[in-house]
Amino acid sequence: MSSERTFIAIKPDGVQRGLVGEIIARFERKGFKLVALKMLQPSKEQAEGHYTDLSSKPFFPALVQYFSSGPIVGMVWEGKNVVKSGRTLLGATNPADSLPGTIRGDYAVDVGRNVCHGSDSVESATREIAFWFKPEEVVSWTSHSANQIYE
Repeated sequence: MSSERTFIAIKPDGVQRGLVGEIIARFERKGFKLVALKMLQPSKEQAEGHYTDLSSKPFFPALVQYFSSGPIVGMVWEGKNVVKSGRTLLGATNPADSLPGTIRGDYAVDVGRNVCHGSDSVESATREIAFWFKPEEVVSWTSHSANQIYE
């Protein structure tokens, strides 16, 4: 089985609204494996570093201010096609374009408060995981359910 990892962050609005358990449950129910988890209060500099690829966008200052306005929950999930599937579970970046049943489709209204961040490629996942987690904070383990999830 070919496995990859993705970075998922529950943003301050998701933490404040008590959605942490629900979001974790959705990834677990899908069959993905949690390999790292931490709650932290991002600094302005960390928020800028995380969203460095958006630094030229007009909304960048507001995004940085919001992402650093409260605690986030950062996670690393592992599984087959987890980057693409994780983005599908989250729904479209703009909640108005997100289907019911997705996290953003069920819990978000405004693009500026869209509950979660998810890596958009394997390359960005690799960068984001390394940005938020030390190598020893990411745990490699085998799930007893792996044979029930993968052929």
